[in-house]
Amino acid sequence: MRIRADLHIHTLVSDGKASPVEVLYTALDKGLDAIAITDHNSFRGAVQAKKYIKNLPEPMVVIIGNEIRTQYGDVLVYCLDEVDIPNTLPELIDRAHENNCLVVPAHPFSIFRSGIGDVIYEYKGWDAIEVFNASASKGANKKAVEAAKILGLPGLASSDAHILEYIGVAYTIIEVNELSDEEILEAIRKGYVKPKPGKPPFNIVAKRFTWAIEKVFRKRTF
Repeated sequence: MRIRADLHIHTLVSDGKASPVEVLYTALDKGLDAIAITDHNSFRGAVQAKKYIKNLPEPMVVIIGNEIRTQYGDVLVYCLDEVDIPNTLPELIDRAHENNCLVVPAHPFSIFRSGIGDVIYEYKGWDAIEVFNASASKGANKKAVEAAKILGLPGLASSDAHILEYIGVAYTIIEVNELSDEEILEAIRKGYVKPKPGKPPFNIVAKRFTWAIEKVFRKRTF
């Protein structure tokens, strides 16, 4: 079966605007079958969402995710459970794989979004590459596609949503035998994926920038 998955979403646990529960219902409304909540340096948003899925009216898989800021830039980690993972490379890769997690460079060539850049070629152990990020530039995404081809790795497309309206604007088609987190992670490892790029309309982009500005003022207030 083919499912639609948005594997890069933030909640108010880090710098997103919505709660994990709001993210779940929006993902259902957008026709997604699976999501990964990937708050910055925290699995907490994903754990909260996974505990709630039994209350949803339709099936939904939540991948336990985390966008970890390493010494070079951001790396996505997808796990079956919350894991204590270091924020340095190559230790992050080793610990993740010891716990059956996937390691995926996030928006690797996005200068303004803390991508790891050419460091992607210096380390082995990546399981896939985020080849399309809805908030990254066309040039950055193109370089990510090229890196995936050079390294022979699967490519993922994700929204990098920080507001609800962004969820699902870009997603990945994944071929699985059943709807489960184990199946999804294994399918990514094997490359049974097809990225589906997409960009939000201008009014949604404007909302995203408004939220980014609002976050800055909130930090200064508290």
